[in-house]
Amino acid sequence: MYAEVLIEYNAKAVDKTFTYLIPNNLKDIIKVGMKVFVPFGNKEINGFVTNIKNEYQDSYNLKSISHIVDPSFCLNKELMTLGSYLQTKTLCTKISAYQTMLPSPLKVKEQKSNYNKYLNYIELISDSKKIDEYISQHATRRKKQIEVIQKLRHEKRLLKSSITTNIYNALKEEKLIVDIKEQIYRLSNDKKEFEKISFSKDQLFAINNIDLNSEKTYLIHGVTGSGKTEVYIELIKRVIKKNRTAILLIPEISLTTQIVNKFYDHFGNDVAIFHSGLSTGEKYDEYLKILRQEVHIVIGTRSAIFTPLKNLGIIIIDEEHSETFKQDTNPRYHALDMAEFRSKYNHIPIVLGSATPSLETMARALKGVYQYISMPNRIGTSVLPRVQLVDMIEEMKKRNVIFSSILKDKITDRLNKKEQIILLLNRRGYSTIISCKSCGYTYKCPYCDIAMTYHKSSNNLRCHYCGYTVFKNDDCPKCHEKALTDYGLGTEKLEQEIKKLYPEARVIRMDADTTRNKGAHEDIINKFKNHEYDILLGTQMISKGLNFPLVTLVGVINSDATLNIPDFRSGERTFALLSQVSGRAGRSTIPGEVIIQTFNPDNFTLKCVKNHDYMKFYNYEMANRHKLDYPPYYYLTSVKITSRDYKLASEEITKVKNYLTNKINKTTILLGPTTASIFKINNIYRFQIIIKYKKDDNLFPALKELNELYNLNNKVNIEIDNNPLQV
Repeated sequence: MYAEVLIEYNAKAVDKTFTYLIPNNLKDIIKVGMKVFVPFGNKEINGFVTNIKNEYQDSYNLKSISHIVDPSFCLNKELMTLGSYLQTKTLCTKISAYQTMLPSPLKVKEQKSNYNKYLNYIELISDSKKIDEYISQHATRRKKQIEVIQKLRHEKRLLKSSITTNIYNALKEEKLIVDIKEQIYRLSNDKKEFEKISFSKDQLFAINNIDLNSEKTYLIHGVTGSGKTEVYIELIKRVIKKNRTAILLIPEISLTTQIVNKFYDHFGNDVAIFHSGLSTGEKYDEYLKILRQEVHIVIGTRSAIFTPLKNLGIIIIDEEHSETFKQDTNPRYHALDMAEFRSKYNHIPIVLGSATPSLETMARALKGVYQYISMPNRIGTSVLPRVQLVDMIEEMKKRNVIFSSILKDKITDRLNKKEQIILLLNRRGYSTIISCKSCGYTYKCPYCDIAMTYHKSSNNLRCHYCGYTVFKNDDCPKCHEKALTDYGLGTEKLEQEIKKLYPEARVIRMDADTTRNKGAHEDIINKFKNHEYDILLGTQMISKGLNFPLVTLVGVINSDATLNIPDFRSGERTFALLSQVSGRAGRSTIPGEVIIQTFNPDNFTLKCVKNHDYMKFYNYEMANRHKLDYPPYYYLTSVKITSRDYKLASEEITKVKNYLTNKINKTTILLGPTTASIFKINNIYRFQIIIKYKKDDNLFPALKELNELYNLNNKVNIEIDNNPLQV
């Protein structure tokens, strides 16, 4: 017997399977999907079995598989097929397709750590006669040992750590106890008792109109606070009653705290969570629960779509409009594409939920490709907040640079009423640019084509693309004058300004800098929910899904930051971000207010946000997309050429353009070549071509050929991204 094995190296030059002999001692054990150790060149490395066959036609002397890395681990047939689909869809290497499906402790590489966690117990031996004799012989002299024996008789087992080493050694020497090692999971939660949920009319309509026996995709278009999470819970309960399982995808780690706690309350330990914020050991544990079929529900970010749940019954994608469901590094997959594959494979429905669906999703829903379900009302007596646009041009005349007069007054009012406030500024750091007033010098990353962001707490400037960091001196590096000035506003500076204006207010910041440590998201959210803080400020991670009953005011400091980005999706992103963060206000019985500060108060997108009018925005944006041949009317593909050699990259992108021109249909539009939006990252130059097409059977084969042409080129790399979210 022979096995086709993918080796662990993620290089295009070895992007193929290698055939190995299966030794006799492994023939009855080895399966497709197992990790194995194989000889490769002059050393042994890890590999991944993709096929087993009985015949091999070539006359080469084959090497044998050394051993199986972990006999208990094996990717099932569905995930093996999904990995193959992922590789074909994204044109990534075969091994990277399977690697991305696995958590870090189980990736196809050498594993030197044992991630299993155990509790050590002791139990009495079964020979009660021997124990009785020991007690009668030592009743007066060894009272503490006999106390432990009596306790063991009553409780059956004790933690080894609960008794002293001396007592343990003495009982062990007498051979009266045995050691028991029991594997435990790091994350464990109890189920709570609930009264039956009282559903609204909208919720019942959604629940009863989703066919759990279909392969359909449903869009639940529900305003913020309409109770979509309760709909998900009820659907999953019905799926579990059929003895099937469920995946719930959420866009941000910050959302896991509240939504997972709600699911823990309803389902207890029947839930596994899966996201990058877990420790390596926790990821290992949660994956093992799923692999051992000990849970029915998986909740996580985009990579959770690859978890090995068997008997899958439903896939739910909450906040489906979020761009975090698309991976921007190789393999460049979208979680929805992977969900659609698993939906067809298992003949199950997909449920998409959002208050601000992406234009592509809404277009499919209105055409009948997806089933449309509307939830236009909030639960109970709460109503959507009143939104007010504030013209910052007028405020600047009053010298209100950061906070408008009305926002300052509203914050003071809420603090006096002991209510809570959320402030959004979608830019972290202290300031965006440090420049010299004397000579005009600006700090730029030496490796990337971008200005560096100043972080005052650490007094350094940081590149948010490659991570390069430099300490900030008082003197200008160029003219050596003490004339450095910071421009722009980040969350760190905003926090400082709030503390100056409202010294009595308790302020907490939530952004990528304050949530680096494990558990930081959960800690901030819980403290704010418990009213340990009055004001929560942060970036877009505070905009979605969070539910704080005492929040009655939301302030958006600079709504133009996303609106002015030169990208055809900037309007859509702005509408979604502002609508979502507005939805954090007034979610209980107290009405909410939203203050949006802008230099463009007449902007159509902002007016739609003010009026909570998604459909008006949708129709306006769709008309623009139609005129400019953008999605959903056209598909997009970006082709990037990257290299450390500027001239070589420039020449190669022109060759790519010529190659594609000769291969594709005449109706397909090629834009470029041009420099990418960020031209240089980490000393690598980036050129791109954008392809717009409706239907082109020649395009994908051409892209595949193009990808293969650069397989052995170590000076130039090609990056192909189907349906990119940023161009």
